[in-house]
Amino acid sequence: MSSITQPRPAGAGGPAASPGSHTPPGVNGAKLFNRLCAVCLTLFALIWLVPFAWALITSLRPDGSITANPTSPFAGGWSLHAYSYAWDTYPIGSWYLNSLVIGALAVVFTVAFCSMAGFALAFLRFPGRNVLLALVTAGLMLPTEALILPQFIEYRSLHLLGTYWALVLPSVAAPVSVFIFQAFFKGIPVPLIEAARIDGASWWRVYWTICMPICRPAVSTVSILTFINSWNAFLWPLLVLNQTKSQTIPVGLASLVNNSNIQYAEVMASSVLGFLPLIAVFLVFQRRIVQGVATTGIK
Repeated sequence: MSSITQPRPAGAGGPAASPGSHTPPGVNGAKLFNRLCAVCLTLFALIWLVPFAWALITSLRPDGSITANPTSPFAGGWSLHAYSYAWDTYPIGSWYLNSLVIGALAVVFTVAFCSMAGFALAFLRFPGRNVLLALVTAGLMLPTEALILPQFIEYRSLHLLGTYWALVLPSVAAPVSVFIFQAFFKGIPVPLIEAARIDGASWWRVYWTICMPICRPAVSTVSILTFINSWNAFLWPLLVLNQTKSQTIPVGLASLVNNSNIQYAEVMASSVLGFLPLIAVFLVFQRRIVQGVATTGIK
């Protein structure tokens, strides 16, 4: 009767692997894939970080040395003169305040209205629900530039041009935010909702006391994405805000670049002051951003 001999594991008291033995191909493939991913991540990180580092270094250099040696970051020495000059010359504080107020209002109204819309599409059954869902889906496919002219005519007829509401209201009706909330609400077990309804809870109580505390990652994701999009918006604020002190950070920085005599150090210093709040937001909420985006992708 023949018997099957099992191979001994290497290093477990058995003979050592011979120099010519082959390592399983899956191990080398995994290591090679990990190294390839690390190289790609490093390359893309450098592509993203080099402009920021260049802007920061240029903002610390004198204008004369930038013009004479634009590619030498250490020529002419470093100083903070461009920051003090830009802050004292341009209304950067007003631009900060405008962007902050508009971003905060956009976050509050977007979370409130889009969460209620996502809740209705996830749990409520009403006539025209599928049509409404199709309209929201169509909103994802329309480019933002195609909506600028109709929105401009609409807000001009409502006499909202030149006000904060002209910037806040378009970001409130964000189809992607509605879909994020709908995906999270659909992940809530239906028996939990039915038990609450049997106990006499109204739909508003189900939404506010049961669903919203569970959907904190969705709230964080929508809040952070809305604030970043509102802070970085350029074309629409450029059209609806025409006064210098009512402009936002991106529009204000663009007005500095359009001057005939460009002072590179001041422009770069203003740019650094413009994206510093976003870096602070990312560093503070980094964990929630990664968690929210990952959970949204899973949904």
